[in-house]
Amino acid sequence: MNWISNYVRPRINSIFSRREVPENLWTKCDNCGTMLFHRELADNLNVCTNCGHHMPITPRARFHALFDGGIFTEVEVPEPIADPLQFRDQKKYTDRLRDARKTTGEAEAMLVAEGEIGRTPIVAAAQDFTFMAGSMGMHVGNAVIAASERAIKLGRPLVLFSAAGGARMQEGILSLMQMPRTTVAVQMLKEARLPYIVVLTHPTTGGVTASYAMLGDVQIAEPNALICFAGPRVIEQTIREKLPEGFQRAEYLLDHGMLDRVTPRGKLREELIRITRLLTGQPPAVAAELPPPGPVETTVDLGGAARKPAEATDTSP
Repeated sequence: MNWISNYVRPRINSIFSRREVPENLWTKCDNCGTMLFHRELADNLNVCTNCGHHMPITPRARFHALFDGGIFTEVEVPEPIADPLQFRDQKKYTDRLRDARKTTGEAEAMLVAEGEIGRTPIVAAAQDFTFMAGSMGMHVGNAVIAASERAIKLGRPLVLFSAAGGARMQEGILSLMQMPRTTVAVQMLKEARLPYIVVLTHPTTGGVTASYAMLGDVQIAEPNALICFAGPRVIEQTIREKLPEGFQRAEYLLDHGMLDRVTPRGKLREELIRITRLLTGQPPAVAAELPPPGPVETTVDLGGAARKPAEATDTSP
């Protein structure tokens, strides 16, 4: 037996020809610690298959799973003045924006689109918590106004998915001004007698909760979503008392009359089709006749590099 030929050489060849295994094929659930295969997690809309914990999902992926066939058209949002206060803390505001855009692949923290769900035309807006914690700056204010104006022009319901850590401190008072601006935009919808449906996701806090996120005709939340103005730790430190179990979570708010529904992500599309058809005076949908949502897109390729999901945007004029 030739030890070098039969053992050493094959061993060396196997080491150098070994295929690298992507590190991001598995995701650990924040709630139960279960390791979830990325395709299985994507198929379940970023909801843990073991405990039902709802993980963050991007607006583009959410729209892909919401609209018929995953087809939607983006609504243009006016660009605000960049860095109006020349703000800097540990780094420049412009640098933070550049990093967020590079990480998320999106221009800002809110995406606005139009399309059909269950053959019912709607306008939808969704915040991206991974973009600077979904913070409400001038662009988000412009996006809510653009969504409202588009819904009024087309005579469609507006469905908004909120996810935010509050106002964007780098824009100071200009960020806080988005609270009355977006409130006026919602009032425009009400005066036009168009439905405004809000889906509150984890977390929705601060000035967003104090403005457009709590003004819906119908208020829906995903399970266990944190919904508040000031966080529970701030309140506990202020009143120096222990808060009730589940305080400021979706189920607690539902029990106390601040929400109409708590709906799992996998059933949201069906729920929204039912509500939009009801509020627009259409007959109930027949499930067998409804077009399906878009196919699930994964965000990991075989090389292990994260990639942006394929856009489902309809490019027709």
